[in-house]
Amino acid sequence: MNDFNKQVIDEFRANEGRVGGMFEKAHLLLLTTTGARSGKPSTSPLMYLPDGDRQVVIASAGGGDRHPAWFHNLRAHPKVTVEVGSETFEAEAVAVEGEERDQLYARMVAQAPQFAEYEAKTTRRIPVVALVRAGS
Repeated sequence: MNDFNKQVIDEFRANEGRVGGMFEKAHLLLLTTTGARSGKPSTSPLMYLPDGDRQVVIASAGGGDRHPAWFHNLRAHPKVTVEVGSETFEAEAVAVEGEERDQLYARMVAQAPQFAEYEAKTTRRIPVVALVRAGS
């Protein structure tokens, strides 16, 4: 984990999900996946889109040409742990496709315009993932 992510994670956990800086007004969650090869837990702070009783995350990697590691992990192990505010719960990560994917991505762009820039920077189709609470 890089130092930036570690600082965000520590601040998130110390302040019941609230962080300052560039994420101060953003919807932020912590996603813990199981390593595709290592089998070890890995936590990533991610902006999310609330969508009913699920959270939607975007595997943008800042517009990079490769999917982020957390996306590879959840494809291998879709059972994840999600932290939102002071709540922690188990969820299943489900890739969203087609028109629903496009609608959710557009809603994320409306909430966080930088996601339009990420899409413009890459030729890959950026995955959209719904985190569905276990038992829902």
